[in-house]
Amino acid sequence: MIEEFKKAHRLRTAEVYQCTLNRFVKFYGSADISIGRLTRDLVKRFEDYMRSNGLSLNTTSFYLRTLRAVYNRAVGSAIPTDEHPFSGVFTGNAATDKRALSLGQIKSIAHYVTADPHIAFARDMFLFSFLTRGMAFVDMAYLTPASVIHGWLRYHRHKTGQEIVIRWEPIMQQLVDRYASRCPSSGYLLPIIGKSNGKERNQYRSVQTAVNRALKPIARALNIPSNLTMYVARHSWASIAQELNVPLSVISRAMGHTSEKTTRIYLTELDIHKVDRANSLIISNIL
Repeated sequence: MIEEFKKAHRLRTAEVYQCTLNRFVKFYGSADISIGRLTRDLVKRFEDYMRSNGLSLNTTSFYLRTLRAVYNRAVGSAIPTDEHPFSGVFTGNAATDKRALSLGQIKSIAHYVTADPHIAFARDMFLFSFLTRGMAFVDMAYLTPASVIHGWLRYHRHKTGQEIVIRWEPIMQQLVDRYASRCPSSGYLLPIIGKSNGKERNQYRSVQTAVNRALKPIARALNIPSNLTMYVARHSWASIAQELNVPLSVISRAMGHTSEKTTRIYLTELDIHKVDRANSLIISNIL
């Protein structure tokens, strides 16, 4: 299955399956196992093994769901019937600690001053993500100057393929201009991918790791208890929008949540200006 995903250029999915395989091999001691030996008792011991090694409930559930997908593929071809070996383990989603920051905390990050260029870059990338309604880092990485047309930012989410349209605000242009000298030869809007050489994914993931690391000193300096990462920007935008009484339907449309069960029933073909007015409201509160 890993090889199939690679051939289909679904590299992130291939990585997920590879990580699951690696984790199972560490537990089992070998990559070779008859599918019939993947019993309820073995799966339960695999879960206990991961938990005893400090993995959270959601992390173990993530690995078990991936392993279950492989098992389900085998049912009907390698084995005659489904023995339901995953019925005794947790494969759901447990409630997690609140990741979203308050409006005041976002303001403090936006106005945080540092002489360290790496920390300053991390601050600006976090702010850019927040101001663009929690844009994912991978989507930021692949933006080009052509993504901004006549005062609008247009891009397709790598995760879903959905087109997102955002009104281009002056503060966004200021952040881009701050790093313009580092981008001319790359062809990208932000200095995340240095060059197109077939290894763009490795480049942006390396920068993402460095940015998340550089956000930690900001969190400590501002007494922010959260594990500050780029992903927090997305959670924070949605939370703050809700606090400012932006309708849930508008938040859902703004963040591209067309595939999420919790928001699908609220989605309608909204006027794009409603979404941008919501974002402008949040930006005005930040500035």
